[in-house]
Amino acid sequence: MGALLALSSAVVYGIVDFTGGLLSRRVHHTAVTFLGQLGGLLLACAAALLLPADAVHPADLLWGALSGVGSGAAMWFLNRGLSRGDMTVVVPVSAVTGVALSVLCGVLVLGDRPGAVAWLGIAVTVPALWLVAGGKGAVGQGTADGLVASAGVAVQYLALAQAGAGSGLWPVAAGRVAAVLVLLPNAARHARRLRLPPDRCVQAALVGAGAALGLVLYLLAAQRQLLAVAVVLASLYPALPVLLGLALLHERISRRQVVGLLGSGLATVLLTLG
Repeated sequence: MGALLALSSAVVYGIVDFTGGLLSRRVHHTAVTFLGQLGGLLLACAAALLLPADAVHPADLLWGALSGVGSGAAMWFLNRGLSRGDMTVVVPVSAVTGVALSVLCGVLVLGDRPGAVAWLGIAVTVPALWLVAGGKGAVGQGTADGLVASAGVAVQYLALAQAGAGSGLWPVAAGRVAAVLVLLPNAARHARRLRLPPDRCVQAALVGAGAALGLVLYLLAAQRQLLAVAVVLASLYPALPVLLGLALLHERISRRQVVGLLGSGLATVLLTLG
């Protein structure tokens, strides 16, 4: 059951990244991100009410809020990157670097001691990202946004991991509240960008709800499966938008990028297993 939940999380995240990227090319990424977080807030609160929580402490909600700050920033930069860069580059860069930063922060801040496998994954990450970016010295705008988004991804997972197991899904709901508040000033500055047709508003809200659902599925998987296994399975999500980008958007990648994508997948597995 845990493995199925983790794989479901990967599928949901993959669909969210692909559809969010497409929507960000049609409407402003600020609207996609902010309205998406509102949709995610509704879903997270509903899920938290449905799943019993043994004990919710203020510290759990604070960790959840910090996680939401990271996820809100990550989604804003990711959507901006997807609006002006290829999915076959932006998504793997944000995903793999997010895993690498999580490992490094765990070592430097939380006192984790990765094994040789994890350190090998960190070493593989750097050349893999260089190849995914095209093997060039200059970093494209989409790639730069993916790198910044990865920092938010790392904050999201590191902070959420500090919440107590008895808090249920309330840290996720607290995170959606924090994400909305963090994005509110930018949304206010671009208020006219939020005036979308009803169908676009619904689409943006569904993208955000999907992201919240992916996080919920991951947490449920981690509670029922070995953490390393759950992370590996859930981390497979970049493959879906990359494949969809190649098949449906006819994005082209070079041989270097193919090697970089394979290296990115290898790095993700090594980092999570280590």
